[in-house]
Amino acid sequence: MRAAFRARWTRCASASRSWRASRVRGRRLGIDVGSVRIGVAVSDPDGILATPVETVARAKTGDSDLQRIAELAAEYEVIEVIVGMPRTLRGEHGTSAQSAERFAAALRERLGSIPVQTIDERFTTVSATRALRESGVRAKAQRQVIDQAAAVAILQSWLDGRSR
Repeated sequence: MRAAFRARWTRCASASRSWRASRVRGRRLGIDVGSVRIGVAVSDPDGILATPVETVARAKTGDSDLQRIAELAAEYEVIEVIVGMPRTLRGEHGTSAQSAERFAAALRERLGSIPVQTIDERFTTVSATRALRESGVRAKAQRQVIDQAAAVAILQSWLDGRSR
């Protein structure tokens, strides 16, 4: 009984910290986790606009990708990290979502006190590709920035949803 209560209290306390952090002024980092690359975006301190930062190569071995994300979190003095969760059209967790969840868990451990949230990111890469194409960016050049554009879409979606 005590263990169940403690587990529920811990979840509530964690959610409460996350909710408070979402209402506080400060920069947030948006992450689009892919199998080859990770797109990174950052918000302004007022939480109005997301801008692209860089594309980080996924580490096949080791944790150089996590290290780089932690460095960016420190550099931009972020108070929260938002990781896109790629669900299927049915809302289920596929292999990509499982990979993103493992990455988010490792990032939580690495960042310690900085909250790491996951949000539904269905269609962000598709909408980012469409936006780049409509702005005149050629397909070959899109590969350089598509992950950053998807990270911007993830973070901007979260920022817009928070302001409601």
